[in-house]
Amino acid sequence: QVQLVESGGGLVQPGGSLRLSCAASGFTFSSYAMSWYRQAPGKERELVASIRGGGITHYADSVKGRFTISRDNTKNTVYLQMNSLKPEDMAVYYCNAKRFYRPVERPGDSWGQGTQVTVSS
Repeated sequence: QVQLVESGGGLVQPGGSLRLSCAASGFTFSSYAMSWYRQAPGKERELVASIRGGGITHYADSVKGRFTISRDNTKNTVYLQMNSLKPEDMAVYYCNAKRFYRPVERPGDSWGQGTQVTVSS
């Protein structure tokens, strides 16, 4: 079955960097659009970045120029490099897989368990 396992979260000071990883299994990874979402306490989950099977990327305005999504189809892994982190980036970050790219959550999406990112001095 589909499995998505995130790693790389943690505590970082404002201005710092983290790289999240999501290891995928159970489906044809290279054919799927992969995304990172995040959910802060008291807020709705929001789309952060997506990368299509062919490599086209999309970003939320709030992270453009600071975050980079990438994928390694040989390792079935998607990454989120986060630079210049701000306190407002603090959230649980979730990996998402969908057969066809859509900038919205869909009932058939697959999700990881989430990884906490804390940005604090």
